[in-house]
Parts: sequence; C-alpha cells; structure tokens
Amino acid sequence: MDPRQMFDLTGRTAIVTGASSGLGEGFARTLAAAGATVFAAARRVDRLESLSSEVPGVVAVRCDVTSADDRAALVARASESGPIDVLVNNAGAPGAPDALTEPPEDVESLLRLNLVAGLALATEVVRSLPEDHPASIINVSSVIGLVSTSPIGGAGYAASKAGLIGVTRELAGQWGRRGVRVNAVVPGWFDTEMTDGLFTNERSATWVRRNTMLNRGGQEGEVDGALLFLASDASSYVTGHSLVVDGGWTAR
Repeated sequence: MDPRQMFDLTGRTAIVTGASSGLGEGFARTLAAAGATVFAAARRVDRLESLSSEVPGVVAVRCDVTSADDRAALVARASESGPIDVLVNNAGAPGAPDALTEPPEDVESLLRLNLVAGLALATEVVRSLPEDHPASIINVSSVIGLVSTSPIGGAGYAASKAGLIGVTRELAGQWGRRGVRVNAVVPGWFDTEMTDGLFTNERSATWVRRNTMLNRGGQEGEVDGALLFLASDASSYVTGHSLVVDGGWTAR
C-alpha cells in the first residue's frame, strides 16, 4: 500500500466525543484533515459550531454522552450518509485527587461519564453497522489508568481510565471477528482544560518534567499521530492494544 494511502480517511465517517476543547478538538481537526467527515460531539455546542465553521468536514452535534437519547441521536445523525467508520470515545472529566474527600456519588457520576458512556456509545455504533463493515473504535484513557500519579490524579478517575483499558481489550475480543478493531490511546501529561493549572504552577510543572524521560509535558498535536494511526488502515492488524503517548512517564 502507498504509505500516503495508509493514513487517508477520505470518504469515511468519524465520531469524536468531547470535541469542544483540548485533545478532542485536536482529534476532530486531524481526522478531518485526513479526509474524514467528522461528527464532533459535546455539550458546548457554541464551541463546536466555531470549530465546524473553521474546519471543513467537521459537523457540530450537541450531545451529552451520559444520555441514552443523545447517544442514539448522535449515531443516527452520523449514519445518515452511510456506516460509521471511526469512533473516538474522548469525553471525560477529572475527579477529586483525595480519596478521603471524594464522595461515592461523585465516583459513580465520574464512572458514568468516563467509562459507562463510552462503552454504551461503542455498542450503539456497532449495532448500527452492517455485519461485514470494518470499523475502528478508539478509547481515550490516561496514564493515571496505568500507574499511580499521586498526589495528582484521583481514585475515581484512575478507576474510570483503568476500566476503559479493560473494556478496550474485552470489546476487541468480542468484535474482532466482525472486523471491528478496538484500541486505546493513553496520553500522559498535556496542557489542556482538564489539567488546568498543572503547567502554570512551577512546582507541578517541575514535577512533570522530572518524572518524564523527555523532560517536558506533551505539546499540542503530539497525540494526534497516534490517534490517526489507530483510526486508519495503517493499524489494520492492531486491536486490543493500548498505545501510550507519555514522553516516557510510565517507562521509568
């Protein structure tokens, strides 16, 4: 295969959740630049519409992924012109860093958003597909799902992101024979809304640098290549895998 064609998504349909900011916005831009029609989903529709007006191929869809009705409407909208080819489960939120002050109901809410909603959306997408239609599902986890990052991170958040890696392996096993690949991308520390304050505080920024082999946090766009690899034919024989993009954080 021509190397350029391996990453070409022309004519394909993708869904990216949590696309109104941060990594999700970057994922939507990257998939659209590779030729896909991207249904960018989030609750902040004003940001999505701004992204859609700026980037050809991006379609704004208001969606609360914890709502079954919203998930069904998102899949129906994206399927209007044909089967869905790529799903990026990126929507999520951080949790409290201290388990002693994190109420169980907050943990349950976090699990519904970070874990259960992505699983439910993946099953909604696969149910919508013709039996022989290949697809790529990419779950966005975190290094906090692999290793302790105390004092930053949190037990509820770690549970949700570790669970997402487990779900990735299991769905890959269940759906592999029908051509649906399921992988996870596992980012390290990036300067986004979710990590607000981490890099502007010299103490925490130094902590990130000291514990990262590349001696810095991740820069804008540095997860996008990994995501495009998993979304495209370049990874046609990769499934059940968690691709870590962390500058060497978890390899120490």
